[in-house]
Parts: sequence; C-alpha cells; structure tokens
Amino acid sequence: MTTIELNEGGPVTALRARSAEAWDAAVGHRFVTELFARTVDDAVMSTYLIQDYQFFESFLSMLGACVAHADELTPKLRFAKQLGILVADEDSYFVRAFAEVGVGESAYADPELTVPTAGFSDLMDEVVDSASYPDLLVVLVIAEWLYLDWGERSDPLPERDVHAGWIELHRGTDFRAWVQFLVDELDRVFPTGDDSESVAAQDRLARIWQRAVDLELAFFDEAYAVNDVS
Repeated sequence: MTTIELNEGGPVTALRARSAEAWDAAVGHRFVTELFARTVDDAVMSTYLIQDYQFFESFLSMLGACVAHADELTPKLRFAKQLGILVADEDSYFVRAFAEVGVGESAYADPELTVPTAGFSDLMDEVVDSASYPDLLVVLVIAEWLYLDWGERSDPLPERDVHAGWIELHRGTDFRAWVQFLVDELDRVFPTGDDSESVAAQDRLARIWQRAVDLELAFFDEAYAVNDVS
C-alpha cells in the first residue's frame, strides 16, 4: 500500500473503500506480479503498452482541461508543470520500450482499440467535454493513484528497461507528491452538501470512480485475453 495520506472520513477515503474489491484485484493483478518477477510475456507487454499508448493524447487533454477549469491559480500551475513532465518522461519511455520489444511505429500509431481501451478513452473524453474540475480529478486520481499503489511494491526492480522503466514511472518521491496533490484536490472540491444538486453530483462522481476502477482492471485482463496466454 502506498504512503498517500488520506483525510479519514473524507470523500476520497469513502470512494476508495467502496471500490476496494476491483482496486485490489488490479493492484495485485497477474500482470503486476509478472512485471516485477521479470516473467511477463513480451506479447502481453507489447499489447499492454500499445494499448496504453493510445491514452497519451486524451491524458494530455485532461491535464490541459484541468489548467482551464481548476478553480484556483496554484493547481492550474501544478497541472501545467505536469504536462511538461509527462511529455519528457513518459513519451521517451514508450519510444525505448517499443524498440526493446520489437514493436514498430506502424503497430502503435493507430491500432485497433480493445474494449477496455476504448471504454477508458471514452471516459477521459467525456470528462474533458464536461468541463467539470471534480469529474476530471476523479479520473486522474484513479489513473495515477492505482498505478502508484502497485508501483511501490517492495519487490526488487527487474533488469530489463521495458519492465523497470514502466515501474519507475509510477513510483518515487515526485510521483507520490503528484498523486497526493490530486487526492487532496479531489477532497477539497468534492461536493459535500445535502441538497439535491450536491447529492446528484456526489452520485455522479461515485459512478465515474467505480467505472474508472473497473476499466483499469479490465485493461490488465485484456492484455492476456488478446494473446491467449495461459
């Protein structure tokens, strides 16, 4: 479990608790175990990375939308900073990883999307279109915190860069601080009133949260289903 500090009794704590079954299944997934154990099949890793790469543009759009729709200057600046970090670090990893596992540009530039990939892409596009800062934060918290949760396993890092590089992108002081910022922001702006409008907003955010967690779990499963790896 990560060292993210939660506001006990706060909305993020409650959301995390309600999604515990799917969340824990994703964090403890076979893919994660095999990634650390250096045994994940190259076909599975290639499929996983090709599909994950398709989120890059939508993820940038979510960060840009947060710059536009955050309600204070400080978070706007934090999201703007993260845009530069993402382009510098994550995109360069994908270039190296694809070369290491022998995936050419034609294979990852415009592949057929699996159902979970299409579903998560649709969700990201929906929250961008919503122009709602809380909606955007829910998806960002899931996309980043769930990965930090498995990335901070105590297992030793594997030797191959395609494995170790993916883990290292999702752990460490800087990434943990980024996830803490997202969690704190969601707690801060989450609607807490008991009027009908606030309750409706709370229900909407809870549905988005669960949908995102379920899609993350399905995304891990699909890398194996596509390759029929037993």
